[in-house]
Amino acid sequence: MYSERVSFEGSLGQTISGRLEHPIGRFGGWAIFAHCFTCSKQSRAAVALSRALAQHGIGVLRFDFTGIGESEGEFADTDFSSNVADIHAAASWMAGQGRPVSLLVGHSLGGTASIVAASGIDTLKALVTIAEPAEAAHVISQFGDGGERAEADGSAEVKLGGRPFTITKALLEDLREAQVGQAISGLRLPILILHAPGDEEVSVDHATALFMEARHPKSFVSLDDASHFLDRDEDTDFAAGVIAGWAERYVLPEVEGREDFRGEGVLVRETQGVGPYQNEVITRGFRQIIDEPRKLGGSDTGPDPYSMLSAALGGCTSITLRMYADRKGWPVDHISVAVDHKREHAEDCTDCVEADKIDTFTRTVSIEGAVDDDQLARLLEIADRCPVHRTLESGSRVRSAIERKSQSNTVSAKPKNSSLTDV
Repeated sequence: MYSERVSFEGSLGQTISGRLEHPIGRFGGWAIFAHCFTCSKQSRAAVALSRALAQHGIGVLRFDFTGIGESEGEFADTDFSSNVADIHAAASWMAGQGRPVSLLVGHSLGGTASIVAASGIDTLKALVTIAEPAEAAHVISQFGDGGERAEADGSAEVKLGGRPFTITKALLEDLREAQVGQAISGLRLPILILHAPGDEEVSVDHATALFMEARHPKSFVSLDDASHFLDRDEDTDFAAGVIAGWAERYVLPEVEGREDFRGEGVLVRETQGVGPYQNEVITRGFRQIIDEPRKLGGSDTGPDPYSMLSAALGGCTSITLRMYADRKGWPVDHISVAVDHKREHAEDCTDCVEADKIDTFTRTVSIEGAVDDDQLARLLEIADRCPVHRTLESGSRVRSAIERKSQSNTVSAKPKNSSLTDV
């Protein structure tokens, strides 16, 4: 899994700091995670949930609201509305990166802000809230007498989570004016509400109120004895698994260049991530990052193309042997295949130059199980019948086409056959 540091302009013009958790496995789309009040993108729930969702194939942008964590700006200049606007700014930035946001996940007040922000994100297909208050004004109770001092003096310093924050009268007024119930009742989105019945920070009654206001399809899942801040690994893992499984019904990945890239073939396209060579590989709904090592000018965020080719040979070999061994009923417990790629001179070349080198794949098959020598010898023969092995040894023909894409038109060149490639 690859975590990428990113930044974009927030609602008040300051630079917002974020982390983009790239998904692995079957690609389930892109999401934004909005953290709890005065928390940050580095809070335990934000990090653990985002990475767990990425493990389930959902890429996640988690970011610090303006004036929080590593983002620029002063907390005293922000309010609930600016948090909502920051979510919109994050969604707009993601769309500009070719990663339209289809899922919005908010924790605590971040969940409340997500409810209000949801109607302003055109690509959104589903909404998840975790331990969120039904009204933004609920957080005023955390200010103690600081709220009264801010009302009287215009601002006051309070301690939240052991850290000092300056709250303003404008913040209090904005929290009171937020129409959360009206916002959720007006949404035409599937909504999942996660809340622990014993939450001591935000009563489960808030979840009940939101659930009653929301339209179908809506779902409620109890987080059992989890704390408000999801302090345990089992709680974040459970929440991520529920979110990923629920979202799969509603969230379909959108891939530029193909209306539905879940059939045959592979799409490889440049990302706008770190380094000049990072690409994402999408095939049948699965997503993989591919890159070059740092010594070749890349960022080493994924395997290089030849490693992918070696993996194809190794994977095909293992699958072919497993099919054969199972069909024969042989006691093969486990198969592993190590593949190394090098460019070497042909054995009969006495005065070779670089152009005379050939690609050599060295494959070592390891078999665990009570197989005899004759069976091992036969398995080695079968390894050479792996389809990818045959493709590499026989050579392939590549038919190429090129097109120039713009917002208004696409100009394509007619495909042509390349010369036969010897491998």
